[in-house]
Amino acid sequence: MFLLLADMLTVPDLIRKKRDGGQLSDDEIKAFIQAVKEKTIQDSQIGAMLMAIWLNGMVSAEIKALTREMMSSGEVMEWPDEWKNFMVDKHSTGGVGDKVSLVLAPALAACGCKVPMISGRGLAHTGGTLDKLESIPGFKVEQSREQILEILDSVGCCIVGQTETLVPADRVLYALRDITGTVDSLPLITSSIISKKGAESLSALVLDVKFGRAAMCKDLESATELAQMLVEAGNGLGIRTAAVLSGMNGSIGRCVGNSVEVIESLETLKGNGPDDLMELVTTQGGLLLVMTGLVSDLSEGRKQISEAVVGGAALSKFQAMMEAQGVNSDTAQRLCTTNTDYYSILRKAKHQLELKAPADGIVLEIDGLVLAQVLHRLGAGRSKAGEPVNHSVGAVLLVSIGQRVTKGKRLFLLLLMV
Repeated sequence: MFLLLADMLTVPDLIRKKRDGGQLSDDEIKAFIQAVKEKTIQDSQIGAMLMAIWLNGMVSAEIKALTREMMSSGEVMEWPDEWKNFMVDKHSTGGVGDKVSLVLAPALAACGCKVPMISGRGLAHTGGTLDKLESIPGFKVEQSREQILEILDSVGCCIVGQTETLVPADRVLYALRDITGTVDSLPLITSSIISKKGAESLSALVLDVKFGRAAMCKDLESATELAQMLVEAGNGLGIRTAAVLSGMNGSIGRCVGNSVEVIESLETLKGNGPDDLMELVTTQGGLLLVMTGLVSDLSEGRKQISEAVVGGAALSKFQAMMEAQGVNSDTAQRLCTTNTDYYSILRKAKHQLELKAPADGIVLEIDGLVLAQVLHRLGAGRSKAGEPVNHSVGAVLLVSIGQRVTKGKRLFLLLLMV
């Protein structure tokens, strides 16, 4: 039996304490995470603790302690002293067509930041940044700590997967949350997100907390509560942290799916991006520039990010990042060339299905959740971790909310492999 060091409580005692609404001490949380890491506690006991947290929540002190101990369960990355004020990252709680990272990371690098962006894969209806990038032939998302350091030195940004040594306790808890009905616990969400960002040794972090039909948080109230928890936990680790609340009913931009979102990201980096995507990129990027001290106010920060995108500096960084992460130089250059034939490089769907307006009218809404669920079932997403995705499946929206359409007008293209 594993004994907790603080008050010599056994694991069942600790579970009962949380089940009955008690507050766990820092030492008790430390001992619990140590047991998770060292596998001296049964999965059933971890699951019981997760459910106790889901039922009773956690106060701020508990969330900070849990986040800190999860972060410390593995390697905490170290950077050269001259980088330490400029290490930045962002995190989104997930949405439909969310390709912000693909534009923002190189834009921040072009503005003088270092961006060690550790991203995830898609699950359920939300797409994953890593899946999108892997639609580019040769792009390697798995990089060692030494390779990450080298890429940051030469390029300024990288987008990679979580290494085996970062936050191992989170991998255990996340897998068990998924099968115990505790995925939507705000304290557990907070500790999972911020512990990984803390392990990156960031100086500044911006969080895009989404709300709406196609988001994890369905209303502004729950999104605000989560944002406050995330900011407080980030600040508690010494990271300057800010949050942006953004609506997620439809989709970001006009493209949804892995390859098509890469194409839209490249078009954005060439100065042809949709307004809603650029709004998110410049707002989040501008906040990070303010928090690092590179600019004095948000207006100037937004301006610098916009200029990096429109002027081509961010595109150059994206090309350099692709090459540094395994993409053939000729392929990277062709993707970044104006008027390129993207489908001469990226996988193209075998079939296109046009959906047309059944009558004259006005587009009142676009249901991003339904669209994402359809694409998920067609192969663009996964239901279980480790499943492959079909990079060519996607959709291209051809109309906007508020637009007047006539009968027979094309509303969107569905890109199919069947």
